[in-house]
Amino acid sequence: MNVANRVNPGAEQIEQFLGVEGPVTMVNLLKFRGNAAYEDGRDPELSGAEAYGRYAREMKKLVEASGGRFVFGADIAGLLLGEVEELWDQIGIVEYPSSRALVAIAASPEFQAIEIHRVAGLAGQLNITTREVGVDGIGR
Repeated sequence: MNVANRVNPGAEQIEQFLGVEGPVTMVNLLKFRGNAAYEDGRDPELSGAEAYGRYAREMKKLVEASGGRFVFGADIAGLLLGEVEELWDQIGIVEYPSSRALVAIAASPEFQAIEIHRVAGLAGQLNITTREVGVDGIGR
């Protein structure tokens, strides 16, 4: 399995994502920069996590306005099974009413205004799209 952190999805990934029907839950594995890297050079003393926090606080409002919700957030404490070259820093789990709801948020002027903080803060991330099957649906 090859793991590659990215900051933005490719066209093929977006097309596949839009094909997912119904509510989606996104598992976000986040890797932060040591220091924020704003293109305009602002706030060089800010950590990547702090820059991303600016984004996350505003994104939460956009998600909730779309009918979604932030479900879970945590620091990554370690890896019990398997191996990767470098662990992510945090995990965030967010529910959206549909894949199209997330794409609509990403296309909005409100998102465009806050994305600068996401890009400045992230070294990379994995966004895993999931659809709920319930506990009894695992392994089926």
